[in-house]
Amino acid sequence: MTIAIVTGCNSQNEAPSDPAASGESGGGGETLVMATSADYPPYEFIDTTSGQQEIQGFDVDIANYITSELGYELEITNIDFNGLIPALQADRADFVMAGMTPTEERKQNVDFSQIYYEAKNTIVAPEGSNLIDPASLSGLQVGVQLGTIQEKAAKEIEGANVVPLNRINEIIQELKAGRIDAAIVEDTVAKGYVENNPDLEFNTIPNTEQAGSAIAFPKGSELVSEFDRVIAEMKENGELENLVEKWFGQPIPEQPEAGTEAPAEGAESPEATESPEAAPAEPEASPPS
Repeated sequence: MTIAIVTGCNSQNEAPSDPAASGESGGGGETLVMATSADYPPYEFIDTTSGQQEIQGFDVDIANYITSELGYELEITNIDFNGLIPALQADRADFVMAGMTPTEERKQNVDFSQIYYEAKNTIVAPEGSNLIDPASLSGLQVGVQLGTIQEKAAKEIEGANVVPLNRINEIIQELKAGRIDAAIVEDTVAKGYVENNPDLEFNTIPNTEQAGSAIAFPKGSELVSEFDRVIAEMKENGELENLVEKWFGQPIPEQPEAGTEAPAEGAESPEATESPEAAPAEPEASPPS
């Protein structure tokens, strides 16, 4: 199977056709464009261990499996999380995988597959902060990723000063620099960063609203039913469970510093610019929520 990777902030890719809508279900060489925000390990992240920058992760493996089963080739484009739904609306992507929760607000603009994984939110803070519940964040600077359900949750906390940022790496950098007091991050993501930054801790917040990750599609896309069929098969045959064990029980590789982008596949890789103080160190565990 061929996988092409392109990157950029809200990249202006040529509008992909909808193979399912055009009656070309089953691929036959058709390429599907998947948009993601590759700063959310282990769902999707930039792996530099090979000397080049490659987008890998839980969502990427699921996308590879589904598109292979359906006979499509896959191209991945890396943009900021808050640009993912606009990319679908502008026909710059066929689907989005980014640990995205199918909230009622998002459903007004895009269609979703069935849930394929569920996680919980956590409060990440300096070790010893003892910030154990949302009420403890009142009066504090709270970092969140822009456009996520974590941002929505933080804005509902009375007295919290919400600081939206584009990337998880940026949030961890700001936290370690003392420019924010805490952050709300999904548990599987928080685990990896805390394991590699022992001066941080996290506490889990019980889910009270929508939770779980699903695949987003343009409104009316016939790919939804195709993908749902394969997701159901993955749940039944154990493939999804195998991927959960692979990605949520293993460390992830070193991450590039916030602000750097993965080059197109095959391009010469720049020297690693990872900040060991901020992003997960090598190798590390972890997973736009």
